Amino acid sequence: MATFKEISAADVKTSRSVLNQLVDVIQEDISGSATRKSYQQFVTGGVGPGVTSSLYQTVFDQDFTLQTANPVLDMTIGLYESGDTVTSASSATDTNGKLLFPSQSLMMREKVDIYRQYAANLLGDSSSAFATPFGSTSTDDQVDNAAFISFKRLFTRDKVKRETFALKMYQYANGASATNPTYKPITTPNMNQTATGSASIFTDFGSSTNRRRTFGGEVGNLVDSSDTSKHIGLVFYDAGTVVLNLGGRGDAASQVRALDPRQFLSGSISSMVGATDSTHADIPYGKEIMGLSGFTTPGVAAEKTNAKFVPDLVTSASIDDIVNHLSETRFSSGSMTATTFQNNTNINSTLIFCRATADEFNYSSNPTYTDTSNRIRVIEQGQEDVQRSFTYITTVGLYDVNDNLLAVAKLSRPIEKNDEKDLTVRVRLDF
Repeated sequence: MATFKEISAADVKTSRSVLNQLVDVIQEDISGSATRKSYQQFVTGGVGPGVTSSLYQTVFDQDFTLQTANPVLDMTIGLYESGDTVTSASSATDTNGKLLFPSQSLMMREKVDIYRQYAANLLGDSSSAFATPFGSTSTDDQVDNAAFISFKRLFTRDKVKRETFALKMYQYANGASATNPTYKPITTPNMNQTATGSASIFTDFGSSTNRRRTFGGEVGNLVDSSDTSKHIGLVFYDAGTVVLNLGGRGDAASQVRALDPRQFLSGSISSMVGATDSTHADIPYGKEIMGLSGFTTPGVAAEKTNAKFVPDLVTSASIDDIVNHLSETRFSSGSMTATTFQNNTNINSTLIFCRATADEFNYSSNPTYTDTSNRIRVIEQGQEDVQRSFTYITTVGLYDVNDNLLAVAKLSRPIEKNDEKDLTVRVRLDF
């Protein structure tokens, strides 16, 4: 019959190792319309034709209509409730504490709610504000307008590895450059044109030496690779989430953000109104021309004619329009890397040392081990006093206290066991 041997606590060891995998997201995945999926989750009512928009968009690694497509990341926009952008745009607060906004703005409460949700999950307090660098209490470092990029669990696994994250992004859309910080109102649409200037690379350089932890896990600062003193965002490693500082209303030229909020933009965005004059009759009802110098869409305040990213676009445009602008313009298009990082997969292992001494497991319970006369086949007839029985071990079974088989380990090759050998088989269980 089979022989069982109890495994002692001394024969069981545990260990932990980390497996790293490189994740590389190309520009076309983020900027392409076929790889970026939107969801109709917001619908206006009342005046005008109405506006539909997503609350976030999902980027896939290929055409999202294919069954083999994998979701890579989600991208959305959030506004800090007590920041300059929201407080300046809000007209009042009702008796229930709900923020009220004029008709020229769009999805402001949704943008505030998204910011509050991320703050609750990552900072532990929905009323808190993100700041770059992390932990700063200066109002200049407060993130009033944020872009949130949340990578999927399939790619981040257990967490993002420190000092491996990099993101390539254009801080300036077409029609402006870093050498012309004042800018001039432009007369041609640039809001959805692919940027062609020089791109900046943002990394989490230095996060290994300045380790910070918050409610949402480990966090690092995202800095400009050309000048690491310039902080432009945060990386929450355990959550797989990146927070980009898009700037605020009062940002000065010296305050570097993920993009320049002062840049003038023009283009067509979804609106509750539309162009009705003969000059812009080609603009359909329900669309607003934003930023074209000298033209005001009916029902829209005159200051929108010289529109900037902050506050005009972030308050007047839907989340879809803003995400489209960031994806198509700021990440450009092509096969170059847009963002990359290494992930961590934690592998917990239990090592079980199955020991067989010289006088153990030298006999097999296999019925063919003996012949019809119960003579051991591996011993030649007449050599019973000379030869010893032996076996070839091929399998190790692990049983519970009730002799129920729990796991089976197969050896790569049979190993001979006889009364002159002590044998130890190491079984590794990974989970």
